[in-house]
Amino acid sequence: MKILSERSVPLVVSVGQVVIFPYYILWLKEASLTFTLFTWLFAAFSFSAALGYRLFQNGKKPVNKYIPYLYMGMGCVYLFVGNIRSSFEALPFLALLFQVILGFLQGYHHAWHVKQKTFRLHAINHYLLVGTIMVVLSFVKIISPAIFINVFGVILFICGLVFIFIKNMDSTI
Repeated sequence: MKILSERSVPLVVSVGQVVIFPYYILWLKEASLTFTLFTWLFAAFSFSAALGYRLFQNGKKPVNKYIPYLYMGMGCVYLFVGNIRSSFEALPFLALLFQVILGFLQGYHHAWHVKQKTFRLHAINHYLLVGTIMVVLSFVKIISPAIFINVFGVILFICGLVFIFIKNMDSTI
């Protein structure tokens, strides 16, 4: 079970983030109303990701116990985004909140993932998987982007639960 957590789950999360992000950007463009606001929202994402990355780097020793909750947090953000059906006045503020949370969590995840033993193998597989998945998704025209975002949110949440389950099994042994 530990091999699954060290090899497959971080790869699924990193590949999924790249594959789902174009759909998330479509949602963000709708939520932002103007290009200027869209760029400010992405700036918030970038600054927040830098903070998450830096926070992980500043730790004395890597804290793996937060990783399952990080996956579950990203999953919740994607599920919230995927379930927003209509535009309303507070949507840009909600989008800003999502950008800050998602940026921080992704920055923290990336900093953690780079430190993993299997990262070099993941880098190769990441590009191959993303390319293959994007080619396959280019042929899918019927499914709504919200469905992809929701499915990825569920996958992230399940990855978090798998990590918690593995951690509990390792602590009992």
